Amino acid sequence: MATTKSARKVIRLIARRTAVNKARQSRMRNVVGKVEDAITAGDRTKALEAMKAAEPALMRAARQGQIHRNAAHRKISRLTRRIAKLGK
Repeated sequence: MATTKSARKVIRLIARRTAVNKARQSRMRNVVGKVEDAITAGDRTKALEAMKAAEPALMRAARQGQIHRNAAHRKISRLTRRIAKLGK
């Protein structure tokens, strides 16, 4: 257990940052999951609609340091290709 005042403060700060990071991570995963659900269902229009929300969310997560910038671009690219394979 933390004994100094500064150590107790750091514990509080870490708890707050953890909550923020979990919320951001969850938000990102939810939007990506919606795209993947639409792709597996074969609904191209719903997948495109979900992708419009997912792309900015992924880039926001990359900007905030949740995921690496290249990982965000890679995920966007792979989802876009999977949507394109659904056809018109």
